[in-house]
Amino acid sequence: MAAIGAYGKQGWIRRTMRMPGGDAGSAVSRSGRFPVWRWAILLIAGIYFLLPLYAAIRFAGLKAFGSVFTQAGFGAALWTSIQISAMTWIITMALMVPTTIYVHLRMPKMRRLLESVTILPIVIPPIVLTVGVLQVFPTQLKATMWLLGFEYVILAMPFAYRSIDAGLRSIDLKTLTEASGNLGANWLQTMWRVILPNLGTSLLSATVLIVALCLGEFTMASLNLVTTFPVWIVEFDQLNANISVAASILALVVTWLFLMLIVLLGSRQARRTGAGEVTLFTVTANTKTIGES
Repeated sequence: MAAIGAYGKQGWIRRTMRMPGGDAGSAVSRSGRFPVWRWAILLIAGIYFLLPLYAAIRFAGLKAFGSVFTQAGFGAALWTSIQISAMTWIITMALMVPTTIYVHLRMPKMRRLLESVTILPIVIPPIVLTVGVLQVFPTQLKATMWLLGFEYVILAMPFAYRSIDAGLRSIDLKTLTEASGNLGANWLQTMWRVILPNLGTSLLSATVLIVALCLGEFTMASLNLVTTFPVWIVEFDQLNANISVAASILALVVTWLFLMLIVLLGSRQARRTGAGEVTLFTVTANTKTIGES
């Protein structure tokens, strides 16, 4: 009987492994070879992204890359983009972090309205948004990087809000706040020492998105007559197309390296504190609140 039972069990396992939808068959397919269709998708994506880069490098020539740094206006335009990125990040975080936390704690019914409001900058075309801002802001701020920074804050709101909101959903915010208050901490201490350490991954994700947005945006900067790095590349294309293409490739590489540096620092911090890890494309939510045993 034992042999019959063992034979029946083995036969059930074989049938399960042969079944397309069986769990054992799925496990074997996952742990075995890589599906052909995934290789095909990776190959198509690689050709789609790498072939234009290869063509651009062939067109520009290797000598053009060394000449980019000596062109007039290169350093000023790059420094302007970096300043605008820093200003946008500071203002966006100062506005969105306290607002999102307050809505989660005090007005949870307003979250749906806040989601609808923050999605508007994506729906409204940048040209319409820029023209509207130019009609409202003082004349002294027009054609300055300060006005462009405020416009980028509006444009970055959807990305910053959703990153912070995802982080707040992954922690027990109410319990942490009440426990901190019971221990004698005021609101600023609770924000700085309790809530923000648990939002490290979300804040880093928002930083990656804001920096990428500011370093690559062209339409608003051009309409505001501010020579950022993307605007300089387009304007310089009329003088020397080879150097302009080389500058575009360098901008892509520098932006990628900068974002990878942010991700690397954030991943180290996440491993040290036990928070979730962040990549350029996915965010692993916190499975454990910092300070929890």
